[in-house]
Amino acid sequence: MKVNKFWFGILLGVLGVILFSSKAVMVKLAYKYNVDAITMLLLRMLFSFPFYLVIAYLYRNENKGIKTTKKDYTWILFFGFVGYYLASFFDFLGLTYIKASLERIILFVYPTIVILLNRIFLKKPITKPQVLAIFLSYLGIVIAFSDEIDVSGSNVYLGGLFIFISAITYASYLVGSGWLIPKFGVIRFTAYAMLVSCFCVFIHFSIIGKTDLFNLPWQVYGYGFLIAVFATVIPSFLVSASIKKISSSNFAIVAGIGPISTIILAAFFLDEHLSLMQFFGALLVIIGIVITSLKKAKE
Repeated sequence: MKVNKFWFGILLGVLGVILFSSKAVMVKLAYKYNVDAITMLLLRMLFSFPFYLVIAYLYRNENKGIKTTKKDYTWILFFGFVGYYLASFFDFLGLTYIKASLERIILFVYPTIVILLNRIFLKKPITKPQVLAIFLSYLGIVIAFSDEIDVSGSNVYLGGLFIFISAITYASYLVGSGWLIPKFGVIRFTAYAMLVSCFCVFIHFSIIGKTDLFNLPWQVYGYGFLIAVFATVIPSFLVSASIKKISSSNFAIVAGIGPISTIILAAFFLDEHLSLMQFFGALLVIIGIVITSLKKAKE
């Protein structure tokens, strides 16, 4: 029975990771219809907003016994702005310049950024395995990008920069919000932060958006819905359920299929292909992050 439970947890984790990985591919497919980053991000938030509103209501009493203050809710506003709005915006913006597979490789290094931020701001020491993990991860990115410049030109640098900023903002959210999550509970905190992000995107679009939302190709609406439901809401719960069943250390290994699944999906749906050097770079990143995640899980 325990074995079946474990493998069911593995299955949930694999499915969650693959669905998360599909986001970049669907965004790139939507961009083929000449839609900009903020419009796609708006559609993602519009379709996911009702789900998180219901989730926030259903889990409104989660960790209710723990006292929260107005200052705590102010921090939720901040982390919703940084961790989900800014991270998502720079991610969608970066995808207008680079391949979906490269995007996933860069985003995948956020655990190493967490380590560096913890060292800089919280004075937490960096262990030798973590130094090795950081070295392998960034060496992998350099290898993957150096080969891409020859193919796609200097715009790859700009796209890579936007994706890396996305990884930094998300890592900052993880480092800063750790003390706040226990006060609200994981699900309630995530729902609140996502709702804040939704409102930030709504405001952003109302200021700079030039797209007629009622006159887009039906495919764009379809991709917006798919990204919201199948690459945002559903995988977040699948991953949480997987970690609960198999532990975070085992999930760290499962998560290593993230870049691989994106590479496969991008090749199938976008006709994107990586060179042998880029595959080698991706492998180094995956090894580095698995080392980082396993070390964190042991602690």
